[in-house]
Amino acid sequence: MKFLPTLFLFISASFFSQIKYLAPYEKGNGNQTTTYDEMVKFYDDLAQNFKTISVESFGTDDNGEPIKVVIFNPSKNKEVPTILINNGIHPGEPDGIDAAMMMMRDFATGKISVKDLKIVVIQAYNISGMLRRGKFSRANQNGPEEYGFRGNARNYDLNRDFIKNDTENAKAFQQIFQYFKPIYFIDNHVSNGADYQYLFTYISTNKERLGKTLGNYFNEKMQPEIIKTLEKKGILSTPYVNIHGDSPDEGFPTFMDSPRYVTGYTTLFNTMGTVAETHMLKPYKDRVRTTYENMLSSIDYTSKNAREIQKLMVESLKNYQPKMKYPIQWKVDSTKFKMIDFKGFEAGKKMSEVSGKPRLFYDRNKPFTRKVKFYDQYIATKEIAVPNYYVIPKSEKKVVEYLKRNNIAMKELKQDSTIFAQQYRVSDFKTVKNPYEGHYLHYDTQVKSDTKNFKFRKGDLLVSTRQNGVKYLLETLEPEATDSFFNWNFFDGILGQKEYYSDYVFEDTAADLLKNNQVLRTAFEMEKIANPDFAKDGKAQLEWVYKHSEYYEGSVGTYPIYRIQ
Repeated sequence: MKFLPTLFLFISASFFSQIKYLAPYEKGNGNQTTTYDEMVKFYDDLAQNFKTISVESFGTDDNGEPIKVVIFNPSKNKEVPTILINNGIHPGEPDGIDAAMMMMRDFATGKISVKDLKIVVIQAYNISGMLRRGKFSRANQNGPEEYGFRGNARNYDLNRDFIKNDTENAKAFQQIFQYFKPIYFIDNHVSNGADYQYLFTYISTNKERLGKTLGNYFNEKMQPEIIKTLEKKGILSTPYVNIHGDSPDEGFPTFMDSPRYVTGYTTLFNTMGTVAETHMLKPYKDRVRTTYENMLSSIDYTSKNAREIQKLMVESLKNYQPKMKYPIQWKVDSTKFKMIDFKGFEAGKKMSEVSGKPRLFYDRNKPFTRKVKFYDQYIATKEIAVPNYYVIPKSEKKVVEYLKRNNIAMKELKQDSTIFAQQYRVSDFKTVKNPYEGHYLHYDTQVKSDTKNFKFRKGDLLVSTRQNGVKYLLETLEPEATDSFFNWNFFDGILGQKEYYSDYVFEDTAADLLKNNQVLRTAFEMEKIANPDFAKDGKAQLEWVYKHSEYYEGSVGTYPIYRIQ
């Protein structure tokens, strides 16, 4: 019985700490979220009073405020595996901000213990959005009373910026990610879209994009185990319902998180990730609790299985060796699906009091559970062979800057060199009609290639694909990839012709070319026969001769990044 006083003192001390370090959310009515200043002070107080807690800054928000992470590390070993949690990428979805504050307090005070794992939490990623508090921007959301705004100080949606890096926020995130090198990642959100019974939905990084080794483990073992623990806590969950403006009981596909999204980015470095999506129409206090419990369940699993996860991350790199095929474009496989038990509400139509036209509504008095189709498989629509190296001219300073920020190893050529390499020429692409996140994004890009000797200058960069960031290289440097640097307009300069001609001068030159070059003359005549409109258009004929002569610059559409097979 001698242990009782000691146990009583420990419980009392822990209880006292919980009361002393109440989060602002806990002091409210359950429907209020912390302010930015309250959040910063709360974490600074924890760091000052607990040796296991520290706060560090990495880069800034676009408004100049430092982006801070809070770290819980119960181990003296600095090399302990890390789980990274992001909050407030969309500050109108603040569930994770409040839940993480309580969780880190509970770790610090000893209410909850974790071994052999470092917990790193981004306090609020979109600080400028968090400071723009209001009551009305989330028109579909059930609380809290006030909250932040989706866009940052420059009105960027930060969850579309993880390749193009237009914002200081995105640059800071990459610094954080590359510094801590997490073995698991969570991004806390609140859903939009359909109504249903579930309090919690989740976007697991696509198993196809994770690759067979990690994809099978995460989707068949890790994620299901985490979901089971949530069910034991009474939390209903289902894969993210990727339906807007319709009823999900007809079936829905899994979300494809391409590299522009945060989990699409983290998987480029073989880090498994989940976007946690509490349901917008559920009470705020229930959403905060669910976010808290999901983080704890994920941390518990990751802690117990850290060695296995690290081993699989290393093994996964074997799937991306030179000459192997790598998919760069995907589509959902509409022929394959699994039936899941879906808990929804009956959907129907009724007359709108606004327009007098039929409108969608969900009847919460009519819940149902029925089998629905869940399309959870994607198939590759475009593949490339992984090269041994890329060669990047030293003139491409922006690309080099981005690669360095992502810890991509590069070597400078020590002298002018001639190298047998492959070069792409962009043969076709489409561009969105309206700006998307600050860009006129390209898509459906197609290339042709030529392999021959090219001259490179001293200082040009040789980039091996035999490194941890191989998928980052492939997804950004292959122009046909969905979120390639080309598609995000990094190389639009190559698409414009720089030299031209005056018709009255080139007419005589063109006549001489056709007179003295039989091959050119024959091709010209055949083109007129094949194309009657061309045969009637003198300007088009002159343009044709120009573009098929040595006077036409050869750089139009020539992609400046080279491949060595």
